[in-house]
Amino acid sequence: MKFGVVFANARPFNEQESSVELAGAAEAAGFDSIWAVEHVLWPQSYESVYPYSRSGRMPGKPSTAIPDPLIWLAWIGALTSRIRLGTGILILPQRSPLVVAKALATLDDFSGGRVEAGVGVGWLREEFEALGVPFERRGVRTDEYIAAMRTVWSQDDARFSGEFVNFEGVNVNPKPLAKSIPVTIGGHTPAAARRAGRIGDGFLPAAVAPDELRELFVIVRRTAEEHGRDPDSIVLSAAHPLGILEDTERRVEELMALGVSRIVVPAFTLGRPDLDTVMSRMTQVIATYG
Repeated sequence: MKFGVVFANARPFNEQESSVELAGAAEAAGFDSIWAVEHVLWPQSYESVYPYSRSGRMPGKPSTAIPDPLIWLAWIGALTSRIRLGTGILILPQRSPLVVAKALATLDDFSGGRVEAGVGVGWLREEFEALGVPFERRGVRTDEYIAAMRTVWSQDDARFSGEFVNFEGVNVNPKPLAKSIPVTIGGHTPAAARRAGRIGDGFLPAAVAPDELRELFVIVRRTAEEHGRDPDSIVLSAAHPLGILEDTERRVEELMALGVSRIVVPAFTLGRPDLDTVMSRMTQVIATYG
């Protein structure tokens, strides 16, 4: 079992000093990865429903700082040596796939091959509108962008022909050290699970109940089989606030039984000023199950 920290660049670790504190503590505790979330902007008002809280609103307020995940991860990568650097998640259809491919490959090259590309389709229509990006068909756009990025990661004199992306004879360098970067699909819907089964190297659903998690994993595995892929090759992750639970070991074993191989702990549950205490406890858990 691997353990990661998600929402790592959000409150209360969204400033320079606290980011360094979290990253250092996570690496020392034995976490395998740290994941940075993304929103380019936060509309002052919006009608879109945030799917991960009962209120339908994002926690915090529009003035809350959400550092750019790629720049934040470059900063963290320079201050660490082992922990993997994940976007958790990058809203891929809002960005140019070639620009993203270049940034991720550069980060992977400079960090010694430590990058994990977590991507999602997004939910905040008003954000797409402000960026001038169509909200409709963002899922199809995401699929195509992933394919385009993998193309330029793996070869020079690359060409790609699609509905949204077309190029030929292009070279995007540096390349990732392994000529590719693992792509983890984020989301909590059957569509996200199917995307993970079709084209993902991993699946990272948002916090959902165990029964929902089980159903999503079934979809991932079934879809993988339908597309001639090995279901066991897809890394299944689950978000859980293990750091604040009294029955951590039982929770870990429940998730292992579902096929989870990476548990990501939300950074805001690790907390300050109790970070040292919680990390000490997580070190014991990681030593037992890692």
